[in-house]
Amino acid sequence: MVTALAGLTVLSLLQAAPANAIANGEDVADGEYTFSASLSMPEITRGDGTTYASACSGALIADQWIITAGHCFHDGDRNRVSGPPRYQVTATIGQATRSGDEGVKVDVADVVQGENADIAIAKLAKPVEGIEPLQVGENAPAKDDIVRLVGWGSSDATADVDNRPDRMQTGEFVVTGVEDLAVNVTGHAPQRDVSACPYDSGAPFFSESEDGTYSLVATEVGGPDCPHAEDESAARTDVLYDWIAKHVRLP
Repeated sequence: MVTALAGLTVLSLLQAAPANAIANGEDVADGEYTFSASLSMPEITRGDGTTYASACSGALIADQWIITAGHCFHDGDRNRVSGPPRYQVTATIGQATRSGDEGVKVDVADVVQGENADIAIAKLAKPVEGIEPLQVGENAPAKDDIVRLVGWGSSDATADVDNRPDRMQTGEFVVTGVEDLAVNVTGHAPQRDVSACPYDSGAPFFSESEDGTYSLVATEVGGPDCPHAEDESAARTDVLYDWIAKHVRLP
């Protein structure tokens, strides 16, 4: 993983090393943050013909659309690509554990890559019913804002898709800097070194209002090996609101 830079350029947002899961976070209780999406890719073909499994995180933003990291969908040379994925990607939404069966499992049918950031929106094969999507915020984040991250990655820097917590993890982060396309955050609670790890790529950072509503602020891009207490980089979604709304009928 690469160290997040205080001032991210468009190029760095496109090329940042993949993030993974949440280290030193907390378990998410059943029924919480049901918009969170666990993305599984059981068989990705490399350029040499061999295969491997991988995973990402994301969030439901409309009944048939999720948002995640762009690099979760790539060709054999790991270039980000739009269109129907070349390998099976299954989204599990509406449950707090990977082993549970109370949620919805649905394949990704089509992908639209963001042009200036490592973000993609993905259309599901069918609409998801009974789960409230995460609202896409239109307001810019500000320094010292507190945001929450939920994800399905590892709990340390080991990139082993079969060695992840079964239960979704969460933590709070404080905004340390805001750039044109990026927001930098660092761990806040339950402890200072709560941080994203492998397979947390695309996980949502969101604000929590006093009335209990949530608003998407950014999606995870990358940072130092976890756990760490340094800056983590995320792609702002407020600046992409119009682009998202062009493709997705937002609730």
